[in-house]
Amino acid sequence: MSATPPFRIGLGYDIHPLVAGRPCILGGVHIPSEVGPDGHSDADVLLHAAADAVLGAAGLRDIGHYFPNTDPSLKGMDSAVILARAVQEAGRAGWKIGNLDLVLIGERPKVMAHVEAMKASVAKIAGIQPNQVGIKATTNEGMDSIGQGKALAVQAVCLVFAL
Repeated sequence: MSATPPFRIGLGYDIHPLVAGRPCILGGVHIPSEVGPDGHSDADVLLHAAADAVLGAAGLRDIGHYFPNTDPSLKGMDSAVILARAVQEAGRAGWKIGNLDLVLIGERPKVMAHVEAMKASVAKIAGIQPNQVGIKATTNEGMDSIGQGKALAVQAVCLVFAL
């Protein structure tokens, strides 16, 4: 059997419905919006996908293993805790973050004015520099529940290097 490669890549994905009256927190940043992602935690879809990408790159289980949505003590928790724990677990497994690249998919809210703040926030939580975080936003061109403005989704990729 060959040695562990010096780097690995992980993929994360998350989706949450949008509901009226919920705070809209993306990448740890409060975004002004009449709707926000709904979920057991603060429903920060960006941080959830990032955490799963980190965990996947390190060959670990998904965020549901560490933070089950059936645990009432986790209701409303700050998703920054989830990403920070993923990075910590990856470190314990012998990996450090090379970069995170995230694509936010949704019709609303409009986030381009907040991308730099989200990058800085994600970087701080993950213990990396903002230039190691990419955040892009796109739409689903009116197709499906995301395109109809009923949900937000994020695809995330993480590169980790062996310590």
